Amino acid sequence: MINSDEFTNRLKKVMEYEQLSASTFADKVGVQRSSISHILSGRNKPSLDFILKVTTEFSNVDIKWLLNGTGSFPKNEETNFTSTPSLLNMNSETDGKKIQRIVVFYSDGTFDEYKK
Repeated sequence: MINSDEFTNRLKKVMEYEQLSASTFADKVGVQRSSISHILSGRNKPSLDFILKVTTEFSNVDIKWLLNGTGSFPKNEETNFTSTPSLLNMNSETDGKKIQRIVVFYSDGTFDEYKK
C-alpha cells in the first residue's frame, strides 16, 4: 500500500530535481494539471497509469523508489547502463544476420534498449 504523504514527498523531489513546476511536470508526463494538483494535495491517490508515465518519462526514477522509497533517486549509475553491453558485439554477424537491437527486461517491469 502506498503511503500518500511519502509518495507526495518523493514526487516533489523528482519535480525539484528536474526543476519543473507542477503544471510543467503534468505536461511532460502527459496528464491533466488537475491530476497533479489532486495527487500533491492528497485528494487523490496516484493510478498505476500515472506511476508508469512518470517512470517512463523520467528514466532516472526507479519505480520501487517512487512507490515505497526503497532504492535511491536518481537511480545509481550501476543500474543505468551507459554503453552497449559487452556480452555481444553489435557488429557481430551470424549466418549473415546482424544484431540490430538488444532489449534487457528487469524484474520491476522496466527495460533498457540498445540499438546499433
